[in-house]
Amino acid sequence: MAAQRTMTFGVVVGNRGFFPDHLAKTGREEIISVLEAAGARAIVLSPEESKYGAVETYDESMRCAELFKKHAEEIDGIIVTLPNFGEERGIVDAIRLSGLKVPVLVQATPDRADAMTIATRRDSFCGKMSACNNMMQYGINYSLTTLHTESLKSDEFKADLEWFSAVCRIVKGLKNLRIGAIGARPTAFNTVRYSERIFETAGISIETIDLSEIFGRINRMKDTDDAAQAKLASIKKYVTTVGIPEEALLKMSKLGAVIDTWMKQTHVTISAVQCWTSMEEYFGVVPCTVMSMMSNDLIPSACEVDVPGTLSMYMLALASGTPSALLDWNNNYGTHPDKCVCFHCSNLPKHFFKEVKMDYQEIIAGTVGKLNTFGTCVGRVKAGPMSYARYSTDDRRGVVRGYTGAGKFTDDPLDTFGGAGVAEIPQLQKLLKFICREGFEHHVAANFSDVSRAIHEAARYQGWESHYHPTLED
Repeated sequence: MAAQRTMTFGVVVGNRGFFPDHLAKTGREEIISVLEAAGARAIVLSPEESKYGAVETYDESMRCAELFKKHAEEIDGIIVTLPNFGEERGIVDAIRLSGLKVPVLVQATPDRADAMTIATRRDSFCGKMSACNNMMQYGINYSLTTLHTESLKSDEFKADLEWFSAVCRIVKGLKNLRIGAIGARPTAFNTVRYSERIFETAGISIETIDLSEIFGRINRMKDTDDAAQAKLASIKKYVTTVGIPEEALLKMSKLGAVIDTWMKQTHVTISAVQCWTSMEEYFGVVPCTVMSMMSNDLIPSACEVDVPGTLSMYMLALASGTPSALLDWNNNYGTHPDKCVCFHCSNLPKHFFKEVKMDYQEIIAGTVGKLNTFGTCVGRVKAGPMSYARYSTDDRRGVVRGYTGAGKFTDDPLDTFGGAGVAEIPQLQKLLKFICREGFEHHVAANFSDVSRAIHEAARYQGWESHYHPTLED
């Protein structure tokens, strides 16, 4: 798995002259210190570029905007910190003039009840409302901290910074995203239909390739080809392959090598694959292990050419820095109203399992023959906290919409095949009714993390309709 990259934030320090401006000086120093402690970089005016390195006048707004423009490719988000009331116009002018379209977090430092004299009173409690009002007027989207006022060194702000960082990673990761659709949608799966055009308006492009082209490129590849042999070695290192024919493993290796090459050539980041039944009937393996390996490397790959599914997987992976899986909301779990079985055949990443081995695909083996279905990753999903998400196109209304929330995978006993786990979701019956009444798919992306609030907020920045289950205080 890839290491989480360093976050870079543009920082706007608010100041208003008839409030104690020494607070702007200490506030700037404090936000820089807090960001550095969190392993992040701060792009902020220096005391030589403006009074105390804060933003108050229009000239200072222009200087701040020019600084942000110089670092536009690096800046993941903007943090507005209000150590005192802050000059509302200076803040919004700096953001507007920078031209940056990134998430914005508004933080206000609390007053102390024992320091309310004219020399020490902040009034940032009030100033935050003015700053937000101006952002609304300027059409600038912004995020709020959990508490209206939060000390920069508080546990609350530490958690909010982590959450906001996840929001920024999602928004940046979705910018100009290219998704590979490998093969045609299986005929029987109307449920995964979507609109390329609606995604295109959101800056997300779909690059398609037919399975015949994939198979053709495989046929031109020798068994001894370096790419095929390298992929074969990585497959054997990735998962137990005892009992799997070498011929099947070599087919998987060539498939993986061809897909890797095509994705690099077309600058595709994530993929969705026509996994059945053409692959098994005319090539002789399932692509599950190849897809599992990609997902485990934070390059999500969804089955059944579920493009919205792999997009949802990617959002979760961007937020958490850990692998995502695509699952079916598949079975009730006895009579427990808040538990269900989540399942796939499976291409789940190794990260999801207690133990995993390669096997054959039991569901379609009876149709195409066992020898044509080797390549699944089979095992029990481990216990742990879970976030889930599903964002799709509503073609009738021309929008992207979806839902997200939190739950957990449990250790409840389960004797079945494929990749399966028991999920516990608060008020699950309410969620299931929402899914059915709104016509959402049976597929859902999942991740071992608690990032659903970040997913919901990032969807808002994208201009997408997002439902949070069961509710948010915000």
